[in-house]
Formats: sequence, structure tokens, C-alpha cells
Amino acid sequence: MCTQTKAAALMANIPEAEIDPTGVFKYVLIRVHSKEEGDDSEIDIVRGYAWAEYHADIYEKVAAVLEKGGLLDCECVGGGRIRHDNPAKKIHIYGYSMGFGRANHAISMEKVKARYPDYEVTWDNEGY
Repeated sequence: MCTQTKAAALMANIPEAEIDPTGVFKYVLIRVHSKEEGDDSEIDIVRGYAWAEYHADIYEKVAAVLEKGGLLDCECVGGGRIRHDNPAKKIHIYGYSMGFGRANHAISMEKVKARYPDYEVTWDNEGY
């Protein structure tokens, strides 16, 4: 018998990293939690897009979609910037968010590396 909750099943299908294909842009690290009683499952996801003027723009849009069914809750645990050089297959994660603080770039790097296994992915805490 399967004991996986509906929320856990939803989380299993959420991509851990979605970023724009090239450029320099803001990103957020979002922790997605189950709201179901007795289910303490959670995942961290990275989202980064050039269209966002503020880190909150990304968080609010992503959280609205994920929280829509009432089974999931989101919290932004920090942000920064990503430089994605597609032709060179390099991604650099750095900086911080004025509103959410600095994300744990090491966690973000692992999520991005899993999505882009043939890329050189690096991070540091320098810059804004």
C-alpha cells in the first residue's frame, strides 16, 4: 500500500531548478513544504528569471502556482543572482537579495548542477 501523501506526490514532480537559458538575472531559493497533517516533507527549489525586477516578483509568481491547490506552502529562504553563459556551459551563482537575504548558494548550486550536469557550476558570496 502506498503511504505517500498527495503533497509529497506533488513535490516529487516539481523541477528542482528552473532558470533562464542565458544571461544575468535574479534568482530565489524556495522551500516547499507539505501542509498535510503528519507530513513533514519539504524540498528546496531554485527559480531564476531575467523578467524579474525584484526577487519577490519570482517568489510571488512561483508560490502562487504551487500553493494553488492548498496542499503546499512556500517560503523564500534567500536569493541572489545567476550568470548563465550557455555557449560556454558555465553557470555562476552569487550575491544576495535585499528583501530575502542571501540564499545558501551551495544548496542552489547542487540543484542547478543536477539540472545542468554537463556545465561548470560555481558560486561565491561576492557581489550584489
